[in-house]
Amino acid sequence: MGDKFYTDPIDDYLPQNGNRGYRVSRYELDLSYKVASNRLAGRAEITAVTTAVQPRFGFDLSQALTVSKVFVNGAKAAKYAHQHGKLVVTPQQRIPAGGVLSVVVQYAGVPKPVRGPWGEVGWEELSEGALVASQPNGAASWFPCDDHPSSKASYRISLTTDSPYYALANGTLVRKQTKASQTTWVYEQPEPMSSYLATIQIGPYRKHRLGGVRTSVPMHAVVPPRLRAEFDHDFARQARMMEVFTERFGPYPFGEYTVVITDDDLEIPIEAQGISVFGANHCDGRRGSERLVAHELAHQWFGNSLTLRKWRDIWLHEGFACYAEWIWSEASGGPSADQLARAARHNLARQPQDIVIGDPGPKRMFDDRVYKRGALTLHALRLELGEAGFADLLPEWVRRYRHSSVTTEEFTDLAGHYSLVPLRPLWDDWLRDEPLPQLPPVGGRAGAR
Repeated sequence: MGDKFYTDPIDDYLPQNGNRGYRVSRYELDLSYKVASNRLAGRAEITAVTTAVQPRFGFDLSQALTVSKVFVNGAKAAKYAHQHGKLVVTPQQRIPAGGVLSVVVQYAGVPKPVRGPWGEVGWEELSEGALVASQPNGAASWFPCDDHPSSKASYRISLTTDSPYYALANGTLVRKQTKASQTTWVYEQPEPMSSYLATIQIGPYRKHRLGGVRTSVPMHAVVPPRLRAEFDHDFARQARMMEVFTERFGPYPFGEYTVVITDDDLEIPIEAQGISVFGANHCDGRRGSERLVAHELAHQWFGNSLTLRKWRDIWLHEGFACYAEWIWSEASGGPSADQLARAARHNLARQPQDIVIGDPGPKRMFDDRVYKRGALTLHALRLELGEAGFADLLPEWVRRYRHSSVTTEEFTDLAGHYSLVPLRPLWDDWLRDEPLPQLPPVGGRAGAR
């Protein structure tokens, strides 16, 4: 009751993010964006079901955006307040638990990234266009939302922008209409999606279907024409990558897969649902970023379909995507996963051993040791279970929790069904203790120090 949505954090890693009292089922976003002035105007319709009777409801929304109108269930809100990154809405009448909560917010402003311990995330203006890279809490930089990964919903995103530019959002393009100098692009994302995985990409791009694709998954590229030749070379093996991952992890979880290459350089590539975003610097004509191509593709299974319930379990995203890099290397004629694991452990042994990757803390959740030691945890598990058990576990994990939220406990419980011995020592060594365990010899027992 009362202001519990604000005072009782959903996630200790991001205590200001996420809201109580409702569950969102759908977002419908109607956006208009002027590239030259970086000005965004929006109308967001949020459809939810209440989980408790409370006098007001909170939504995450950046202070860079100004709210002009709010409606609740068809009527003007009794009042609303927008401060400290929260839009707090008071309906005219109390809504019973299990009732419909339909909120419409009209807003506008010059969007900018949200600052946090991990730098700036969210809406980012490019030299010519814009991108959205919201992990972990940047969605509020461009629309009002329940900005926590455990809150998944379907989306319709309509974006009107200057006609020379290509505009991409999550899901399938269902309508495109040009009037005068403006084009409206409408995308439908039916599979449940966490707010941080929602994205907009605008730039001087052209879209083409990847040629020679042998998979059943439609794959596209949205690329500046100047980088087309480098892209065609650097991403040529992505179709084979998709085959390998569907063999190892199970069916691709979405309708299609699109890779965006921005016209600007980016420090790191970033995943969105059904989309991966790379910078111009990741197209070097030498396949210098192929490891990252595999990493981002793997996130479609681990992170986007199976999404952590709390940020403390970030290794379930990054450890798995990092291990997928090693699986791809093994499948494509490079070093084996075991060789890469032993090299990674050697490098980690020379770094401070002061992190618990099962709960690294908010400032360290994107520490590279979480990525590498998370992957090593999976390799240790592979050595413990054997090839057949590990090969059966991963697709069952993906199938059982498809399009839902997951925890470390759910993964460790499932893995236990594939082992003849208790796995608790392995989890303690790799996920819960700071000292770095030894990898056992191939065919040996995992976790011995």
